[in-house]
Amino acid sequence: MGGEDCLSRPVFLPSRQYRIVSILVEKKSIDINTLAQLIEGRPEDLMRDLAELEGRKLIRILKQAVKIPVLTSEAYFYLEKGMPEEQVYRVFDKCVNKPLNEFIRCIREHAGIPEEIVKIGLQYHLKSKCLVVLNGIVAKGEEEKCIELMKSAEEVKRNLELIRDKGEMPSDTELLRRRHLIELRDRTSITVLPMPELLDLYRNGLVREKEVLTIVKPTLTPTLDQYIIKEFDLSIEPPAIPLARKHPFMEFIDDLRDILTSMGFEEVKGPHVEAEFWNFDVLFQAQDHPAREIHDTFFLKTDLRAKIPAWLLERAGRIHEEGWRYKWSPERSLRLVLRSQTTAVSARAIYERGEGEYRVFTIDRNFRPENLDAKHSMEFHQLDGVIVGRDVNFKHLLYFFKELAAALGIKEVWFKPGYFPFTEPSVEGYIKHPRLGWVEVFPGGVFRPEVMNILGAPGVRAIAWGIGVDRLAMTVLGLNDIRLLFTRDLDVLENIKYNGLPFFKSRTTGREVRVVEYPY
Repeated sequence: MGGEDCLSRPVFLPSRQYRIVSILVEKKSIDINTLAQLIEGRPEDLMRDLAELEGRKLIRILKQAVKIPVLTSEAYFYLEKGMPEEQVYRVFDKCVNKPLNEFIRCIREHAGIPEEIVKIGLQYHLKSKCLVVLNGIVAKGEEEKCIELMKSAEEVKRNLELIRDKGEMPSDTELLRRRHLIELRDRTSITVLPMPELLDLYRNGLVREKEVLTIVKPTLTPTLDQYIIKEFDLSIEPPAIPLARKHPFMEFIDDLRDILTSMGFEEVKGPHVEAEFWNFDVLFQAQDHPAREIHDTFFLKTDLRAKIPAWLLERAGRIHEEGWRYKWSPERSLRLVLRSQTTAVSARAIYERGEGEYRVFTIDRNFRPENLDAKHSMEFHQLDGVIVGRDVNFKHLLYFFKELAAALGIKEVWFKPGYFPFTEPSVEGYIKHPRLGWVEVFPGGVFRPEVMNILGAPGVRAIAWGIGVDRLAMTVLGLNDIRLLFTRDLDVLENIKYNGLPFFKSRTTGREVRVVEYPY
């Protein structure tokens, strides 16, 4: 079949994919955020369409790491209340000509701000010579210097507003970093480009947007002019038949990834060996919490310690001590453990992305010193994730659980209030196993404000969950023992192949479940 014949055959694309390629042909190159704005959608909603177009070799997706500025919690506070030098300037006429300590106390009382902020503001006033200290007495300096200082403070706030409102990088980022008002974080920039094949097809008018109807058991014989008849393209190579198939548990995990990706989530990863800081402290889990003891956590026998920025440790410690009323230990937070929860990965994702609208998930292993039995293992998988946004609420979490269950063919889900150290409100979701009864698989909640403050995203909310993938798989695969998920017994595996075994209730075929017993 010649090349001309191939080009004569129409290429059918869904409505949104057709709009995407039309924009690409016009723009030649475009970033995903601009593309989402042009089609009035969200970037995360485009990922599945872009993946399909790339798979058809019509587009190319380029990803690269870029540095973007993100406001700290201090910056948000100063945008609302004013820079420290401004807060001091508003009331210092009432407090000048007093000894230094009395001046600080006077400013604190009249301005209603903490002593720490008074000292920061005073530092800038003394440096600019707006205020001077003579023989221990704080006095007014040159008025022109005060005017220049206030102009400088206004310029700092304009730069912060530029970052907050438009996400643009101001010219003087070094000053903002020195003042701990911004953090430069790595973000993935996604650019989409058309492939030459797409340009050739489009120039010849062969990429067409049409509605394709699929008829299943039509009651009446349709006339041909009512439907689009799609011909088989015999020039396309069929997929190679694998000599083996994946373990059914791995196929189940792949299905979970596909479901989450289709919902607009981005997958993220994190280390198995983790600092206590990311595993516990950023989640506002007190250092004397029972879950942090040796009977619930694997500690590494090593002198190595994690590296955490000093300012981040200071912020976490301050929030812990204010909230839990105890002396927080930065040394303990640097100890290394085997990750006991993939929520540490979600926390890292929020820290890296800051305030914004996004959805991320991870499916990976965790480790806890459990006794191996039918429902527990010392190594287990979790599907952890967060939805972050200004308007996210608890109802969105319950809806997510129901949608995920429905996508897996699970019809019965019930919820009851739960408690977790780092979420409020919290929920525990249960599904019905054919043999074991109701099993908890959907724990989650809304991250507490303390967690978001530690992670540097106080202006948004996050709903979070840590789904027990192993228990979920036991229910969907019809297993009564968690150990069967890792069995190498071929006779057992024959009975638990995923999506295709005659005894497995496939969500596409509706066949009956055969519960597989553990071979003791």
